[in-house]
Parts: sequence; structure tokens; C-alpha cells
Amino acid sequence: MKKRYASLDVLRGLTVAFMCIVNNPGTWSHIFSPLRHAPWNGCTPTDLVFPTFVFCMGCAMAFSFEGRNTGTAKDYLRVLKRGALIFLTGLALNLYPFFPTEPHDPSASFGSNWLWWLEHKRIFGVLQRIGLSYILAGCLALWLRKPGKIMSAIGVLCVTYTGILLAFGQEPGAFTLEGNASVRLDRWLIGSNHCYHGYSGTDFDPEGLLGTMTTACTCLLGYLVGSMIIRSRNRLALDGDNPNNALKNSPDRVALRTFVYGCASLAGAMILSIAIPISKPLWSASYVFYAGGWAMLALAFLMYIIDIKGIEKPFTPFKVLGTNALMAFVVSGVLAKSWRFISFSPSEYFGANEFTSLLWAIIFMLIVFCILLVLYRKKIIIKL
Repeated sequence: MKKRYASLDVLRGLTVAFMCIVNNPGTWSHIFSPLRHAPWNGCTPTDLVFPTFVFCMGCAMAFSFEGRNTGTAKDYLRVLKRGALIFLTGLALNLYPFFPTEPHDPSASFGSNWLWWLEHKRIFGVLQRIGLSYILAGCLALWLRKPGKIMSAIGVLCVTYTGILLAFGQEPGAFTLEGNASVRLDRWLIGSNHCYHGYSGTDFDPEGLLGTMTTACTCLLGYLVGSMIIRSRNRLALDGDNPNNALKNSPDRVALRTFVYGCASLAGAMILSIAIPISKPLWSASYVFYAGGWAMLALAFLMYIIDIKGIEKPFTPFKVLGTNALMAFVVSGVLAKSWRFISFSPSEYFGANEFTSLLWAIIFMLIVFCILLVLYRKKIIIKL
């Protein structure tokens, strides 16, 4: 078994822990203010959770491709299979508990209510977006291989996506909730009933199909960083006795390069934002580089603390979550929908104000951690 990269596991674990807290307040009526998403444009720390997870997925992809990214049909099929399984897992989470807990029409039969419920279930979601992005990014990485070509692919995807938004956008603007092209594509593809309706009741889905293009770009940014780490590690192993090579590929230089790349990505994002707003719901091109830049800076910091300073033990709880990140996401999703079966409502006990709401979010995260800790101690890693 390949040795896991501790800094990446810790970053992924931090992201999962924050995700559990953000997605599970005591009540949505009283969300702790720093944990709110930006309404549309702009970016809060909460808006960095999802892209950081995708960035980590890209880094992990580089490690998983190491030694076998030959671009054979088997490699492509492996990517397609994993992406499809992630998509189906997300769809299953949307459908759980697989029957309507509150019948739409109490006077109708169970079958009629079940069909109505099925006709109004959301198709897309976080894992669905991750699965589709994994397929697109993975196939591009296998096909292009070289960093320069992958960077070019990121540019092409961002330009193409932005061009589609501009070409097919309507009033009041191509980057607005009402005028963006993504909402019309999803409405045509899967129907309004199967879209998300959390943005002022509209049927705009923040994890819709079109944004997969730029989410894949975030994944590819992670892949590039992961590939850089692998190349430096391999060169150091092959020619570590050469002083120049040892210095160039040392952990501190790798961390420094990651930090510089993060700063450059943030600078590029701020320049792009003059014309293209930073928007998580649209996963705009500027958002790709903004969120990716912060993910690189976070990883560089952890490289410095863990790889260079050797301070790893305090981060063990996050390694627990990061080692089984996908399982943590599934467990949190199932738990959040299962409280009703034991007649427990978090809002009843933790919905008084934003501080009690935050308290429940932390408790929820600790419950997920305890479940993952059992798997970690038994060395059970669930992969798709």
C-alpha cells in the first residue's frame, strides 16, 4: 500500500470537519454569522469548503495515478467507474430514506405519494458534481499528462464556460441568478421539479451540469500541485546525494513553491474578478483561481508544519476524518436525515440563537468524528 501524504489528509480532514459544521446548524433560522455563504457574488470562508475538497480530490488523484497513468482504456474506465459511483452515491443520499416521510396528499395511496415524491426529488448535488468533475478532470489528466498542457486545458475550460454564460445569458446579466445560462440548461435537461430551489424559490441548481467544467478546473489545480509534490519526491529519492537536487526538491522548497502558486492564483483571481465576479453558485472562472489559491496556501502551511517542522500529532483528529473523507460525507448526510426516526429535532433543543445553533453543529461534527475514529483504528478505508 502506498504511504499516505499526511498534509493532504489533514487538509481534507479540516475541510470535512468544517463541512459538517457548516451543513448542520441547530436551525437554519439562526446560523452562526461567520458560517453563512455569500448571497451570490463574493466569498466567505464557508464558500471555500467545497472547492477545497475538490482541490484535495485532485491532489489525491495525482497520487493514485502515480505509476499507472499510461492513458490505456483500463485507466479511463477506472476513472469513469469511480466518477459514476460517486455520482450514484450522491443520488442515493438525495433519495434517502427512499420514501416520503411527509405524504404530499394524505388522502392518496402510498404509491401515488411515492411517485409524486420521486418526481420532485433533486437530481444534482455535491457528490454528483464531484463525480462528474472527477470524470472530466481525470480523463483530461490521463490524456494530457504534462503540466503545461493541463494548465492550457484549465484555461480553455474557463474561457469556454465564461463564453457560454456570456453568449446565452439574459437580462439582467449573464452572471446573475435570473439571467445565467446554467439555470436554463438544467431546466431543459432534467426539468424544474428536479432542480434545487433554495435561491429565492428559483430552480437554479448550484451543482448543475454546466458548472462541472470549472469545478473540474479546481480539481486539475489540485492535480498539478499533487504532481509537483510527487515529482519532487521522486527526484529527491533518485538523486538525493546531489546537493543542488536535494535543495531544489526539499520539502521546504516544495512548500514554498506551493505558497507562491497560491499567491499567484489569488492575484489572477482578483484581476479576473474585475470582469468576472467571484461567485460560488456559478463556480465562475475567477472563483476557480480564488478558491484554488486559498487551498494552495492552506496546503503549503500544513506542509511547513507537518513535513518540515514534524508537528503531526496534534492534527491526528483531522487525519481521521481526511483518511475516510467520502465516508464522512455519507455518514453526515445519513445522520442529518435520520434524526426524525428517533423523534429528535436539533432545532427544538439548539435553535434558540446562533450560538446554540453553532453548538449543535460542533456536536454533530464530533459524532461523525467518533464514527470515523472506529474505522480509523480498525484501519478500514472505504473507497469507491
